[in-house]
Amino acid sequence: MKPETLMLIPVCVTFAAVLMVAMAIHGCTPAERARVLRALAEVIRALWGKR
Repeated sequence: MKPETLMLIPVCVTFAAVLMVAMAIHGCTPAERARVLRALAEVIRALWGKR
């Protein structure tokens, strides 16, 4: 695979994740919004190896 193609994969995954979080937050109560953001923070920590 070309390096340009390999760089496109993380960009697409990041875009999809941001879109999913935006859709999950839209129309939520503050408590639900906090739960979504807390879950996102846990996923990021797990990917970075902090957990």
